[in-house]
Amino acid sequence: MNNIVQTLYTGHTLTTGGREGEGRSSDGRLHVKLTPPGAPGSGSNPEQLFAIAWSASFIGALRHACNARKIGFPVNTSVDAQVDFGYGEQGFFLQARLGVFLPELELDLAEQLMNAAYLNCPYSKATQGNIDVTLKLV
Repeated sequence: MNNIVQTLYTGHTLTTGGREGEGRSSDGRLHVKLTPPGAPGSGSNPEQLFAIAWSASFIGALRHACNARKIGFPVNTSVDAQVDFGYGEQGFFLQARLGVFLPELELDLAEQLMNAAYLNCPYSKATQGNIDVTLKLV
């Protein structure tokens, strides 16, 4: 396990009601109504929220990888994150697919950046060895 030497930020939320409830951040900037996947309602679900958080962090890691190589970060970079919630022999699990779009970069360089980001992104580190993840350039 890695130890944090310096805490840079703490996200603080309170969630009530589980998948049929709501979550709020302590600073009042975020208020999310929750609805189970596939159920009627206007709320989001944990898998959607995780996919957004992971893809945003992954883009930050891509930017870091570009900066480390002293190359420009492609303006229209995006990550299409899909997080599956499923059931198996040992209970409930997640699996994910990240489609990485790095326009205007050579295929080899884009692949190097994607792999570097996967090794550096905090969300990717948290999932490595814990869930099945597929990375793909799109």
